[in-house]
Amino acid sequence: MINKGAVVLGVLLGAAAGVLLAPEKGSETRDKFKKEGKDIKDQLSSDLAEVKDDLTKAVASGKEKFKKDMEEFTSKSSYKTEQAITFIEKQLAILKEKNKTLQKTS
Repeated sequence: MINKGAVVLGVLLGAAAGVLLAPEKGSETRDKFKKEGKDIKDQLSSDLAEVKDDLTKAVASGKEKFKKDMEEFTSKSSYKTEQAITFIEKQLAILKEKNKTLQKTS
């Protein structure tokens, strides 16, 4: 994108220098300015469309990567949650056995 800016700046400077140094009528100079201005506008429009397309692709790629990363995170979290539940169930079983020993039967 920086290279395109340098090209556009070069075109602008070259056009300005060429028009200012050329010994022509004012109407011809104005016509040249109009033509150069239109060419520059067209080039900028093309460059902006290309940048927009690149950004759109980057965003889509980012969305896909984020979605994939979230799926992996969710899966890992699910396994960790399962491990935590299993641990808690074992601890509850131990507590239940200890609690039975404290109960008196009549």
